[in-house]
Parts: sequence; structure tokens; C-alpha cells
Amino acid sequence: MTADIPVEADWDEAPGLLEGAGSLALTVEQCDLAYWFSAVAQGTLRNRPLGYSPSARTPDHMREPGPLREALRLELAYRALDEESATKVLADYVATAPGTAELEFFSTQLLDEARHHMIFRNHLVDLGVPRGELMPWIREVGADYEQQVLRPIREFAQQVTREEQDFIGGVVAFAVIIEGVLAASTELSERKWGVLDPVAGEIARGAAIDEIRHLAVGSSIVREHLLEHPEDRDHIMGVLHRGRALWGEINDREFVMHREELFQEGMLQHRELLTDFELFPGCRMLDTTPQSRWDLAARWNDELAESRLKYMGIPEAIDLLRAQAPRIL
Repeated sequence: MTADIPVEADWDEAPGLLEGAGSLALTVEQCDLAYWFSAVAQGTLRNRPLGYSPSARTPDHMREPGPLREALRLELAYRALDEESATKVLADYVATAPGTAELEFFSTQLLDEARHHMIFRNHLVDLGVPRGELMPWIREVGADYEQQVLRPIREFAQQVTREEQDFIGGVVAFAVIIEGVLAASTELSERKWGVLDPVAGEIARGAAIDEIRHLAVGSSIVREHLLEHPEDRDHIMGVLHRGRALWGEINDREFVMHREELFQEGMLQHRELLTDFELFPGCRMLDTTPQSRWDLAARWNDELAESRLKYMGIPEAIDLLRAQAPRIL
């Protein structure tokens, strides 16, 4: 670990997303612009301007047409759209920030999400999408996903922050309802692709390090707000109920399972690369199925939600949010 880089931002020493987001305490005052420049720009991203180290290579088997390449191309297309939406939504958080600390932190988070948009879409070029056709291709393959999943999520966040001018409600919406419930899927993505495509694995690793910080600070903002304004507990629970109702209306299973079935077929075609690889201790990835990976994401998500909601001081929300989010694996 480099002495001047905090452990949570150190590429080699940072914990996994679930561990870090489930236990790390970071405040909005700690994660100001100076922190971002030193810990992130000159720490996490040192020698990785495109999101991965210069020594990482996209294997030839990932450049060949087939189910494995198609599974990753779909995942990257959807994640690029996710991050584009997040970047635009976070502009409202910067605009409604109640103080300098919040303005600086959400400015850095906006930049993080814009960077994620860049690294996800750029890797598609390595996988055969012509650079000049990149965004049109992403919008074409992701059109139904954008309409059915992303648009209602984006409209919910913008309603809270832009229309209602509710900053703390917006933090709850983003840190708990939107970003928080997708953390387990982000962790799975890093583990799934690390061996099959080292570039994709490193890209996911860098994004996960950022997400640890986003979730930790967002949870801290909510925690401190409730300690200072316990009378707002019902209001925050109201935002959580609205978010829970939103997820109940969204059905992304067709998008997830189509991609996971492609991954399953491609994984088995390249089983020689994964003979002893464990998705988690005691579970070989070759022994998993699309459904078992969906279930694993749900279980991990419940565990993360429980730890963060207890930290925020709203344990009564645990059952409300249990296993309720789409699984973007």
C-alpha cells in the first residue's frame, strides 16, 4: 500500500465492494475535493487512465463472436447506460447541495460516474463495436432496458431532488434505493469476468472501489441527518416506501436472464480456463447457473442492506428492502 493513499482507495488493498460498503465509515467532510485528487485521481487511478493497468489484455477468445462475448457486450452496454443516467441525475444533487462539503462530494461522485460511463463503453471497442458507431449501438441494444428499467429509476430520483427539492430524500434514494441495491451485482460482475477477461475484471474492480466510497458517504449523510433531525425519520421511511414501490413495478428479469444464459453457454465453452476458479470460497463458478447467481446476488444484497441500514439508524427498513431490487449481474 502506498503510504499517502487511504486503504479504501488503494487498488491492491481496498476491500471488496460488499465488505467495504458493509463496514466502512466515511463522512462527507473526509471525502472532499482534496481527498478525491490525492486518493482517487493520484491513487486508485494512477497509471490506469482507461480503468485498467497497461499490462492487462483482452484475450483473443473475448474478441471472437459467440455467447461469452455477447454476454459481456450486453452487460457493458447496460452499465454504460446506467452510468450515463447516474451522471445526469447527480447534477441535481450538486445543484441542491446544502453546503460546501456536500457540493464537493457529489461533484466528485458525478465525475466518478462519468468515468464509469467512459470505461464501460470504451471496452466495447475492444470487443468489436466500431468506435464511430459506439453510442448508437449502445442505445439500440439497450433501448428496451432504458425504457423499462432506467427511465423510471431516473424519473424517481429527479422527482425527489429536482421537483421536490428534497436533498436528504435524494441521498436516501440514490445511496439506498438505487446504488445500494445494485452493489451485490457489481461485486458479482468483478468476480465473474476477472479470469475470462482481465480488462473487464480490472474495470469492474476500479468501479467497485468508487462505489464503496459512494455508499459509505451516502450512508453517513443519512445517519448524521437522523441524529440531528430525528423528527425526519417518517419522511425518510416514506422515501424508502416509494422506492420499494418503484422496484415492485420494474421487471428486469428478462434482461438479466438472457445475458446470464449467454454467459452460462460461453462459460462452459471455455471451462478449461475456470477448472478450479471459485466464485466464492467453496463454490466453483462452473457449478453455478443463471438462477443460482441471481439468488446469490439477492442474498448478498440482503446482507449489505442490513448492515448499512443498521448503521444509518433505520433497522426498521431492513424487511422493507429485503431482496427487492433488480439483479444486474
